[in-house]
Amino acid sequence: MGKNLLSIDWDYFIPIKREWRGSYIENKKNIVYMWYRRYFKGIERGENIEKSIKTGKILVGFWKRLKQHFVIKKKTKICVSDSHKISYYIAENDNCDKVVNFDSHSDLGYGGMKSLDFEVNCANWLGKLLKNRTVKKAVVVYSPYTYENKEDFKEINDKFDVSYPKMGDLKGRTPVDYVHICRSGSWTPPWLDYKFYEFISALNRPCEIVNCPERRWNPEKLTLSDKIILRVG
Repeated sequence: MGKNLLSIDWDYFIPIKREWRGSYIENKKNIVYMWYRRYFKGIERGENIEKSIKTGKILVGFWKRLKQHFVIKKKTKICVSDSHKISYYIAENDNCDKVVNFDSHSDLGYGGMKSLDFEVNCANWLGKLLKNRTVKKAVVVYSPYTYENKEDFKEINDKFDVSYPKMGDLKGRTPVDYVHICRSGSWTPPWLDYKFYEFISALNRPCEIVNCPERRWNPEKLTLSDKIILRVG
């Protein structure tokens, strides 16, 4: 029996604004500073995004629903990171045959097969696993808050074994050898990080944390000079 990687992106649970769904380099500028800019621009428009952007109802009871379809064994390894591209290296190093990805993005590569010629990144890691024949099958369980559609990836879908079920459509209970939970800080706001760690704790399993730095969020205490430095003033 082949090995299975269950990969869960924190953005699966957060209904963000359509205009925030772009592709971003994963660096401190985009996982921290960008959120301050958005916050202060929102205040200028009369919107407090810290109050309006919250986790969706789908977060409630997620682990219970998930365990109806997946078996997380005692020996299952759990990894937490900021970047989703870590899933590529987990699947490669652990000889996984199948990846099930709960996500607002497919991460199959944006731009067809040509996008898989680039180095591994958060947007193409799953497509590259298929292209490199590291895994045989990819299952993308889209968030109800996604702006994507499976037809957007027709070229890749036609070439590889990719399916797009809803959680309720999953059959049986798949044993899981590795669970990767990523924060995707460029797409998930820092004021919800406490809920991210609560989500991890609710699994009640030891986990390895890899490159997931703390994000300090305190816009009220920023000085004018801070705002200028952050280019949000």
